[in-house]
Amino acid sequence: MISRAGIRRKKADLTDKAFKDSKIILFMKILHSAFFIALLVLGMSCSRAVDPVTTIKFWGMGNEGEMVQSLIKEFERRNPTIKVEVQQIPWTAAHEKLLTAYAGESTPDVCQLGNTWLPEFTVLNGLEPLEPFVKNSSSVDLNDIFPGVLKTNILDSILYGIPWYVDTRLIYYRKDILKQAGYDEFPKTWNDVMKAAEIIQLQAKAKKRIVYPIFLPTNEWVPAIVLGMQSGGNFLKHKNSEGNFSGKEFTRAFSLMSEIYRKEYSPSGMQLITNLYESFSDGLIAMYITGPWNIGEFTRRIRPEFRNEWMTAPLPTMDSLSPGTSLPLGTSLVMFRNSKHQDAAWKLIEFLTSAEQSIEFYKITGNLPPRQSAWKDSALSGNIYIKAFYQQLQRVDPLPQIPEWEQIMIRLQTYVEYIARGTMTVDKAVKQFDGEVDVMLEKRRWMVSKKQ
Repeated sequence: MISRAGIRRKKADLTDKAFKDSKIILFMKILHSAFFIALLVLGMSCSRAVDPVTTIKFWGMGNEGEMVQSLIKEFERRNPTIKVEVQQIPWTAAHEKLLTAYAGESTPDVCQLGNTWLPEFTVLNGLEPLEPFVKNSSSVDLNDIFPGVLKTNILDSILYGIPWYVDTRLIYYRKDILKQAGYDEFPKTWNDVMKAAEIIQLQAKAKKRIVYPIFLPTNEWVPAIVLGMQSGGNFLKHKNSEGNFSGKEFTRAFSLMSEIYRKEYSPSGMQLITNLYESFSDGLIAMYITGPWNIGEFTRRIRPEFRNEWMTAPLPTMDSLSPGTSLPLGTSLVMFRNSKHQDAAWKLIEFLTSAEQSIEFYKITGNLPPRQSAWKDSALSGNIYIKAFYQQLQRVDPLPQIPEWEQIMIRLQTYVEYIARGTMTVDKAVKQFDGEVDVMLEKRRWMVSKKQ
């Protein structure tokens, strides 16, 4: 039989055990809570690791590399998991830097590339084909892009670039001077242009003034190629492996250029034109082949009393009354093959080439949108000088899509100078130039022969 003292000791032991058990339970609850919190924190950190910020590199050339910054900020706002590092590269150094980057496998994810450079980097196998991305895109509509411009981005039936902005060449002219010569609108053929130039010059001589009705700078290859396009093009032959500048098409164009210089409808060099805009205001120049950037320059720099006396017009043809053909220039956005963030890179290309952002880019830079739907915006449709560019962009044809083309055009300027100064006949110039072109295309001819 247990005594009362024993019962009291038993109760005390049980109470002490219960107190100890309660402390253990409390400690376990605290430990469990801490473990749960730790798991929660770890889970949050893991969720952040699953969705990190992706950084892509974008190279922009010249002024565009700076002006694109505001669009990039909007892109990053809409895509908070993507950061874009923009590097601005001067046009004068861009080509060499791109080749160096390619050789060192350090090309950017996305790059602004001149349309005449595209063939070179496709030959190097440096660009990623974009058709798979376009197929899954809800915003890139290839049918909305000017067809002639889109063609410059397709080589061997493969799409390598999406046009970012477009550029072409047409005529800027003095309306009042042409009207005095009997033309209420710009002539539709080069034959009528030459007649107008003759009348303008005769009227100037009667007033003992010197006038150059058609300004064709000798340090530019574009006027010669533009005239060649009106004659039918065909600058190269045999699958672009031989020069065809001595063919009837370009010979006809060079003959017209020679006549313009011989009759002094254009100065034979830049020395007499120290300021293009002052010369245009003075009436020293009545017609000039140039691009869209000069809309802003003419608007700002032509003297106020003549700001309503100039206009733009599509290029005339050699024979027909339809608008002449011009060349599709500008730049496109490309993705390099070694990009490790192609999905993010494509999102940037999609964004920058959208109709919405093309309009914004035009407002910032004056560069023309490649998307035809963007031209419905009042910023473009309300500009009277823009209309001719829209018409001209409907009639543009790609230049030969070969890596050597730019080298050929640089050399062409030398022969333009020969013709302008009369130091070489047209026949001799085109034949000699073809010989130099054939040397430049020697490797290409070998490749073509191997394929055959």
